[in-house]
Amino acid sequence: MILGDVRTLSAVGLHPVLEEALTLALTARPQEQDTGRVELRGDDIFMNVMQFATQSPTAKKAELHAQYIDIQLLLTEEERIQFGVVDSARQCEEVHVEEDYQLCREIADCQTITLQPGMFAVFMPGEPHKPGCNVGEPKEIKKVVVKVRASLLAA
Repeated sequence: MILGDVRTLSAVGLHPVLEEALTLALTARPQEQDTGRVELRGDDIFMNVMQFATQSPTAKKAELHAQYIDIQLLLTEEERIQFGVVDSARQCEEVHVEEDYQLCREIADCQTITLQPGMFAVFMPGEPHKPGCNVGEPKEIKKVVVKVRASLLAA
């Protein structure tokens, strides 16, 4: 997991592909986009614009991905994300290969971060994460999840 802020993007030291993906997403002005998928570079880099109410972590499941890197970028309010290292997901459900996700009920040695607008968290394949958790009372948030094909980092 990597944590950063778009206002100091160049100082984070991201892989050039990840920095490009965030730059493409920001150039697309996600705060002005309707919810849904926005193509940035075909199926290699795209973003999902979301707006929803945060929930208690106990009401949510963690997610894992195998083919894509998730860059969770918060646009409004605040959001807590629980996460763990590779192989820390427990009580996992079936793998959805086509959609590249697997849901899990538990994260061993769970860690927590809180995002403010402009902050982002990068989750690599195999790192379980539970986004959309409330900080205090549930709030309506707007965010984007930039999806980057993991194989692009090997090129």
